[in-house]
Amino acid sequence: MKQILFTFLFFIPFLSNAKFEDYFLNKTLRIDYFHSGDYQTESYYLDEIKIEPYWGGSHINLIDTFNYGKYYFKVYDSKTDSLIYSRGYSTLFGEWQTTDEAKITSKSFSETIVMPYPKENIRIEFFSRNKKGIFEKKFEYSVDIKNYFISPERSKEYPYFDILISGLPEKKVDVVILPEGYTKDEMGVFINDCNKFAEFLFTFSPYKEYKNKFNIRGVLAPSEGSGSDIPADSIWKKTLINSSFYTFDSERYCMTTDNKSVRDLAANAPYDQIYILVNTEKYGGGAIFNYYSVSVNSNKQAAKIFVHEFGHGFAGLADEYYTSSTSYNDFYQLDVEPWEPNITTLVDFDKKWKHLLKKKIPIPTPDEEKYYKKLGVFEGGGYVAKGVYRPAYDCLMKSFNDDQFCDACKEAIIKMINFYSE
Repeated sequence: MKQILFTFLFFIPFLSNAKFEDYFLNKTLRIDYFHSGDYQTESYYLDEIKIEPYWGGSHINLIDTFNYGKYYFKVYDSKTDSLIYSRGYSTLFGEWQTTDEAKITSKSFSETIVMPYPKENIRIEFFSRNKKGIFEKKFEYSVDIKNYFISPERSKEYPYFDILISGLPEKKVDVVILPEGYTKDEMGVFINDCNKFAEFLFTFSPYKEYKNKFNIRGVLAPSEGSGSDIPADSIWKKTLINSSFYTFDSERYCMTTDNKSVRDLAANAPYDQIYILVNTEKYGGGAIFNYYSVSVNSNKQAAKIFVHEFGHGFAGLADEYYTSSTSYNDFYQLDVEPWEPNITTLVDFDKKWKHLLKKKIPIPTPDEEKYYKKLGVFEGGGYVAKGVYRPAYDCLMKSFNDDQFCDACKEAIIKMINFYSE
């Protein structure tokens, strides 16, 4: 009961009627900070504050009502103490805390939050979920918008090109695609890859039905080296974003800890979502909700990797597989309902896809062929075989054997599309 009451109180401020034009300019305030700690501690340390030229987000949905992500921040107008903006997100640090390394050492990760640029001074509160899934306030910072240390400098200015433009940024889902490991001579390859992957995305439901809700742009930013780091093979490439396979010592997990370079490149265009295309045929990728998504460009499974990872980064979907090895320990607490919309521990299943189930579907759903094409509650998901349940026997968030998202994933994607495009 305490947890339910806290959750209700935490989201009462969502009744705010903040209007964009009253509080914001159509630019971005970017706050870089360091997130440090070990497997059971965390601290926030401010790095720098920047002003960037574009804002790609909605002018209507300023308050995040999804309750997704490991972390959350709220922005208050200093004069009135009114909540004027909020967002949930996740980070590499949050994942790293569940690894074996976090049990033997402390580490620091660069992270960023962005918001529309405020007209007046603001206060920002940072929250982190505890092991019971409850948000706890961890850090607070006040921004004086007249502070001359707010930097307009941009270290990675490059031109962008349009891949798909359906309307104004504030009324669309704006995706910026960043090139990683494409040399100057390979910029033509990058342009072709962007067009190819955008085309492929809209062959899947529900994206194809909502194609007119998207803007997609690419940034023409060449690297000195071609490809990505593969530490286990002693391969090191000089690239703009410094991506690497073997993130957390998982071979296929291709990510980057160079957060500032990612954000500097993304600032060349308006964006809601950042997608990094890595110029390699090696299998891999990764994504973190409202952080960034990564896919390789030329592996035979690259197109499905692209769509799968976007499910994580954009819609907050969890991995539904449980047989592949990962570097995580106890990623989900079995006595807590996960925040992701497509997995459940049955602790609070009423808030998930229960409303989509047909009446005669048993909960949990037996692993029997007669249920394989039906939406159900199948045990196994979130990297574990027992105690976590997924909506479908197979889905693009589980494997690449099927070519579609299940109905629960589709619903989650549609809700997110509408949130950004209203």
